[in-house]
Amino acid sequence: MKKLLTAALIAILTTSVCVAQQLKSPDEFLGYELGTRFTPHYKVVDYYQYVAGEMSNVKTHQYGQTNELRPLIANLISSQENIDNWDQIRTDNLKRIGLMEGDPVGGKIGIVWLSYNVHGNEANSTETAMKTLYELARPGNSKAQNWLKNTVVIMDPCINPDGRDRYSNWINQVAGTTPNPSRDAVEHREPWPGGRANHYLFDLNRDWAWQKQVESQQRMKLYNMVMPHIHVDFHEQGSNSPYYFAPAAEPVHEQVTQWQRDLQEMIGRNHAKYFDENGWLFFTKESFDILYPSYGDSYPMYNGAIGMTYEQASSDLAILTDEGDTLTLKDAIAHHYTTGMSTIEVASVNSEKMVDEFTAYFNTAVNSPKAKYKTYVIRGTNHPDRLSQLKDFLDRHHIQYGTGSTRKAVSAFDFQSGETKNMTIQNGDIVISAYQPKAVLVQAFFEPNTYTSTSATYDITAWSTPYMLGLNAFATEVKVDVNPAEIVIPGAEMILNNSTPPAYLAKWETLEDAKFLAELLKHNIKLRYAVEKFNVAGREFNPGTLIITRKGNRQMKGQFDEIVRKTAVKFNRSLYSTPTTFVDAGKDFGSNNVPFIQKPKILALRGDGVSSLGFGEFWYFMEQELNYPITMVDTDAFGSIDLDNYNVIVMPSGSYGRMLNDSRMNSLKSWIRSGGRVVALESAINTFAGKDGFQLKRRAEDSKPAKKTDEEKEKDALTSYADRGSKFDDYRLPGAIFKLKVDNTHPLGFGYSDQYFTLKRNTSRLAYLPNGWNVGIIEGEASHVAGVAGAKVKEDLAKSMVFGVENMGRGAIVYFADNPLFRAFWENGKMFMANSLFMVGQ
Repeated sequence: MKKLLTAALIAILTTSVCVAQQLKSPDEFLGYELGTRFTPHYKVVDYYQYVAGEMSNVKTHQYGQTNELRPLIANLISSQENIDNWDQIRTDNLKRIGLMEGDPVGGKIGIVWLSYNVHGNEANSTETAMKTLYELARPGNSKAQNWLKNTVVIMDPCINPDGRDRYSNWINQVAGTTPNPSRDAVEHREPWPGGRANHYLFDLNRDWAWQKQVESQQRMKLYNMVMPHIHVDFHEQGSNSPYYFAPAAEPVHEQVTQWQRDLQEMIGRNHAKYFDENGWLFFTKESFDILYPSYGDSYPMYNGAIGMTYEQASSDLAILTDEGDTLTLKDAIAHHYTTGMSTIEVASVNSEKMVDEFTAYFNTAVNSPKAKYKTYVIRGTNHPDRLSQLKDFLDRHHIQYGTGSTRKAVSAFDFQSGETKNMTIQNGDIVISAYQPKAVLVQAFFEPNTYTSTSATYDITAWSTPYMLGLNAFATEVKVDVNPAEIVIPGAEMILNNSTPPAYLAKWETLEDAKFLAELLKHNIKLRYAVEKFNVAGREFNPGTLIITRKGNRQMKGQFDEIVRKTAVKFNRSLYSTPTTFVDAGKDFGSNNVPFIQKPKILALRGDGVSSLGFGEFWYFMEQELNYPITMVDTDAFGSIDLDNYNVIVMPSGSYGRMLNDSRMNSLKSWIRSGGRVVALESAINTFAGKDGFQLKRRAEDSKPAKKTDEEKEKDALTSYADRGSKFDDYRLPGAIFKLKVDNTHPLGFGYSDQYFTLKRNTSRLAYLPNGWNVGIIEGEASHVAGVAGAKVKEDLAKSMVFGVENMGRGAIVYFADNPLFRAFWENGKMFMANSLFMVGQ
């Protein structure tokens, strides 16, 4: 028996040695040394799959694919016992925090999630991901094997494969056999649009909460199935910056717990130990805060984890720093590798405590949430499309909701009026309680105004869901019990009294109506729209109502009714038939005041000078939301384009001075006068402000606030150097919500009430158009609703235009000082864009 046991032990040891000898390092597998070039994404996937194929304690999971069909993968690595019991470990974790029914049955195993390369041109981290996987999997690495006994590590080697390959393919093409560290070299001058963003040029590190992009949607399904205890997001920053790691900078959201802060501190000190040993510089507690909920560090923090950003100076292959040192890709890999392994080390040492604190975080959320507001009430009278958007949003984040259990009046904050008043929950209202596992996320998403300990923030400071979705909603400090009843949202109604009516009518209220219109136009259905209210067949219809007459569509013959009705069903639109085009009140359908909708032929500008993110937002809106065709044209090619082939030009935020010389500007004005429309967003409006032939002007000097008094000047002059940052507090506007007064009788305002909450990220002070249409304006300083906005900013923006239309001949220019498509998440702004394309200038 002893001989048999000895033989078995020798066999096991021999097998382990063979595996250790057989497992190829990244250098051996790829055929070149890590850090000498950037690895194509497919080879990274090959290596991750190779390691999983060689090691039974490593598993590869493909959780999705990108727009360009590259696979999205994550590897799971731990001890063999943990891998064999992974599903139990995962479900035990969810049971402990109340996201799955039942009691945990296994031990307390920590879960660490490492995410690499969310910004495609911050590409060194994916190289690091291969080195880190190898060292964790290598049996000879005794420290790593010991950590994995009580820790499961999830590694996503590349969150953004499309952006990474855009960058890596470019730099591998232009870099010489020997990297050139000179900043003048072409390998340090990435062409437009750069590799940072994904296929649709979205910044995926701003999409964790909104999940507009397929990469985020698929990744977050997996994330919520796991709910890790630590999440690390690997990044790059300016090439002259030392390495950054947590603890995070202020402002840190008030709901972040002391334990979350403490573990960040412990991990940071462990990193510092290794960095000090190697003589590497670093910094902490600066720049990178925990506030905006859609980052790879903040979103995990609001879900109970320890979320952290690690920032390595960008090197490309090699770059000369201002200190005269040459920073190489190999250096960058070494730094990211060190913090990754150090994170796992600290997690392992504190594994049981980490699990206990994670559990306590959710127990507190369920039993005694710390948020000011205990219940949010969303009126069931909101438009069904908006309620559907809300339900999708809540379900995506596993936020619980239902109906209210009381009909007693409670004091509540009214999001629309900004006032506190008595409110009674009604039948059909959606009620969201803070007493639930995702309580902190509820507060982060819904609180009317997010507290910030400092005005110096890294990103926007306001995003409250009722403003984002345009909802009538209330927040109360009273706890209201919620019945987890199924919320039934009213569906579309078909009021069709005739199989072949003279006209069909469809309301114009939300983006779903615009999608319906876009589909009809693609089928060459001819439509009109109402400029004024009208009554027909006992019903009242608002401005913007789509009027689909049989007259003008006779060429469709029998297909006309079929296409209209099937399209209405496809988009769940209410459709009304009318027995006559003779209205009871308002304009008859044949009136010249019921304009025909010309099919938009849209040219969208991209390329040098154009914000790649701004262009991407419009591209995504048209292709993935409206599903309506556009022609994308580079600014360098604009002069060779025959504009008569188009009737709409969209200019995303950017600088167009180089594209529009005097001759081309005159040609553009002539095209507009002949019936063309220009839609200019954010900084693109500078192309026209103050220019000959255009009404758009900056606020006149005499309307600017009074100059500083001598006392104010003296106070500024004597500000201490230590307080230098405070000198800018009055002028900060990182992203705040302002209330606009809306002229909803103008086609640009169709579908809106007389107010709209805009997400303002710039201080453009536009004067009212003297002979144009000031559709969205900031009336005064009190128009500021939420978020950081300095006193001087609020003062300066008072009495300024935000959305406007300038008529020129038979055409028009639409001015958007704020971008209603920002990051695709500000849902309530999208009808402004639809109106600018389909309604304005008809």
